[in-house]
Amino acid sequence: MSIVEVKVPQLSESVAEATLLQWKKKAGEAVAQDEILIEIETDKVVLEVPAPSAGVLAEIVVADGGTVTSDQVIAKIDSEGRVAAAAPAAAAAAPAAASAPAAAPAAAAASAGGSKGDVAMPAAAKILAEKGLSAGDVPGTGKDGRVTKGDALAASAGGVKPTAAVIPTGVPTKALPQVAAPGSTQDLGQRPEQRVPMSRLRARIAERLLQSQSTNAILTTFNEVNMAPVMELRKKFQDAFTKEHGVKLGFMSFFVKAAVHALKKFPVINASVDGNDIVYHGYFDIGIAVGSPRGLVVPILRNADQMSFADIEKKIAEFGKKAAEGKLGIEDMTGGTFSISNGGTFGSMMSTPIINPPQSAILGVHATKDRAMVENGQVVVRPMNYLAMSYDHRIIDGREAVLGLVAMKDALEDPSRLLFDL
Repeated sequence: MSIVEVKVPQLSESVAEATLLQWKKKAGEAVAQDEILIEIETDKVVLEVPAPSAGVLAEIVVADGGTVTSDQVIAKIDSEGRVAAAAPAAAAAAPAAASAPAAAPAAAAASAGGSKGDVAMPAAAKILAEKGLSAGDVPGTGKDGRVTKGDALAASAGGVKPTAAVIPTGVPTKALPQVAAPGSTQDLGQRPEQRVPMSRLRARIAERLLQSQSTNAILTTFNEVNMAPVMELRKKFQDAFTKEHGVKLGFMSFFVKAAVHALKKFPVINASVDGNDIVYHGYFDIGIAVGSPRGLVVPILRNADQMSFADIEKKIAEFGKKAAEGKLGIEDMTGGTFSISNGGTFGSMMSTPIINPPQSAILGVHATKDRAMVENGQVVVRPMNYLAMSYDHRIIDGREAVLGLVAMKDALEDPSRLLFDL
């Protein structure tokens, strides 16, 4: 037997430990080199751990949900595969036969070409079989929507039936827990609930938001912007822009450009507090808040002042794809001097965004809606967007905050200002 150790990747200096999610292989199963064995969640990113060698997974040292540190051994692979391959296979034969009814729902779904979300893990399949439930009736929270043991226990406790309605969590992904409500034929006295531990990312988000509110003197200033000029410009050049750059011209690039324009005029908005010092940054790293299945993440557009509209749109598209796949790296989210949060994507009309420390300000962008406005004594309809900028009043006075937001408004209502730096 030739053993190869599977270790936790090197974590960043700011990350002391991480959590193992779910093993994709069982002890005794064959693995290919570079095949992803498990994902490891830190408070910032999810890291994939590939198999360092082909062979058979001889031993899983740390189980699902275990806490690990850099370079810790979490599994062992028999690269020759002779000893480990035979024993688990033989040992698994009897349990497999004994639990055939339990495995039936998963096998049936797989053989029928059903979706991955209809497949239950072995322990979950056994519980579902005992309760007379099908994997397809239970929303799965495991990888690719697979039903885990926890899902099965929650479903059996809540009395899930095929007719049960599902209460959405607000994010269209099976990676988040779903709570099933009683169907019309069930006892309305049932009040199901599900207790789920916070992920490391969610706990970190909570910690940072509380830190922000407890250490910053947060104040928010508002303004409204007529988006018609941006919309007309975007409509005029959309086809040519897409053809030339291979990406659509969105609104976020305009907001980024307008923000940088204002930060240059009022550098304190781009500054941060370090003890009793104010650190003025001579660069513009703009954080773009992105919703992901794991929670809110804020990847950084570095040197945004040097980026073209096309550069910004391509990078934002890349961040969105990475966030959806859980592949944003620590380097993508480290740093930042100012942030933009677009609640308008979800229909928000107004909000007061929370500063992302150690930054001192954040811009909240909202839904653009046709509104009745008064111009030259006449009521006209204009596509309006409410802007909100939260700032740390310890270093940013109301004058700079208000004028900074007005500078953003002016740049959006007359984009030519961006060309001449006016």
